[in-house]
This record gives sequence, structure tokens and C-alpha cells, in this order.
Amino acid sequence: MVLTLDQALTGISGILVTPYDDAGDIDPYRLAPIIDRALSAGMHMPVVNGNTGEFYALTTQEACAMAQEVVDMVDGRAPVLAGVGRGIRDAVQLAKASAAAGATALMVHQPPDPFVAPRGVVDYLNAIADASGGLPMMIYLRNDTIGTGAIADLCAVQGVKGVKWATPNPMKLAAAKAACDPSIVWVGGLAEVWAPSFYAVGARGFTSGLINIWPERSMAIHAALERGDYAQANVLIAAMEPFENIRAQEMNGTNVTGVKAALQALGVDCGPTRPPSAWPLTPAQMATMTQFLKSNALS
Repeated sequence: MVLTLDQALTGISGILVTPYDDAGDIDPYRLAPIIDRALSAGMHMPVVNGNTGEFYALTTQEACAMAQEVVDMVDGRAPVLAGVGRGIRDAVQLAKASAAAGATALMVHQPPDPFVAPRGVVDYLNAIADASGGLPMMIYLRNDTIGTGAIADLCAVQGVKGVKWATPNPMKLAAAKAACDPSIVWVGGLAEVWAPSFYAVGARGFTSGLINIWPERSMAIHAALERGDYAQANVLIAAMEPFENIRAQEMNGTNVTGVKAALQALGVDCGPTRPPSAWPLTPAQMATMTQFLKSNALS
């Protein structure tokens, strides 16, 4: 049975990598085995054009193409969340393309422009909603310094169904949750490592780049958190800590590098990352990754 959007938001939002061919062009079909394995493991919702998908390294045309191809590969087996963002005209184009592709909902990246007014983001969200024909939206919040009041204003925009909370401030998440409509789903946006902390203050579900290589572990962590077994969740998370530590190095510049290097080691080559992401892993980083894959019987 295919999950509803509300059900999927409380599960695992799996952030897919963007594969490249030998010429450096996008090669979506390399994702097929990754998507199939993750969905077979129970992943609730694939996400295309997220940060693990190198959204900011893609052209708008490439991002539009990725949305179409991922929806086609998922083929109705799960809801698909499509990332949109950048300048307003690019965001509107992506929203239209994602809706036409058949995406279930949009994940709206927080604008990286250095001059962002919270009330301007309200206008931004309204324009995206109009362009998509009213697709539901998840706000991707990477900077909580706009304050609880501004976050509540964003969540009040018609069509906002969830917030991907991607700052290491669980108490601010709790305050924002309390200030907003209780129907909003608050999703842990810093992957498995932070999921227990966010669950403790009312988040449900979490985003994951690990699903590209080890979806079964992500699912086990989610199941433990859903039944309130924080001790088991933390045991499961501890075993994947070397992987996340590699991704956090070089100012998070090896975040996607770690995932793609692991995929290559597992025989699912999705190509390198694009600059300014680091590529490849250093010999020391790769040695740690190799040991991680071996010790968890992944290689």
C-alpha cells in the first residue's frame, strides 16, 4: 500500500544522490538499483534535488530532468518529494516541472541569498505554491535565527505541510512546534545522528543520505524511535558514526563525497561529486570508509 504524504513525512525522507556519467553529465538511470533497494527496505519517501543530490551544483534544467526521471523510476511505489529553490524564477520553473513530473510534494530550500527577509520568504513560498498548482510543501529550515515568530509565519502559508528542521537546536524546534498549527509535521533534518534528540522534542521521521548505501539500518533506527526505544536507536546509530564523521569533515565538504565514495566501493558507481564539493576522499578518509563498510558487512 502506498503511503499518504502525511504518513511518509513521519517516516524516512531518503535524499538521493545525483549520478553523473563519465562526461560529467547527469545519468539518472544509475539510481535505479539504489531506489529499488531503498524502497524494498521500506523507505517511506524518496527525495530528489536535495543537498545530498548536489542541488546547488545542478543547473535548473538538470534539476527539472532529475525530478522527472526519479518520479518515473519510483513509478508510484511511494510519494516523491522534489526539491526546489534558488532565485524565484528558477524556483518557479522547478515547481512547475516537478508538478508536471508527478511529484507528490515540494521541499523548498531556504534561500541562500545574503539579503533574505522572513516576510520575503512568505512571498517566495506563495509564488512556488501558485506555480505548482498547489502542491503541498515542506520547508527546509537550515537557519533558525529568523526566530520563532517568523517560522510560524512561514508555516501559516497555505500548503505548508511540514518542516525539515536542519539546525542542531532541538529546544528551538520545540518552541517553533508549539507556535504552529499542530497539523504541521516536524521532520529531523540532520539525518540519523540527530534523530533521537529531535524525536525527544516532538519531531517525527528524519532525512537520510545513508539510505543510498544502507537503507536497512535507517529503517531499523526509525523503527526503534517510533517505539520509543532510544537505547536501541543509539546503539544502531553508533555503528554508523564513522560514516557520518567522514561526511562532516572539511566544513561538510565531504558530505556527498562520502556517500558517492561508499557507493563506488559497493559497485554502484554514481560518478564523482562536482566542485566545490571535495573529491575524492583522502587516503585516510577512504581507509576509514573501507573499514566501516567491511565491519558492517556492506562490502
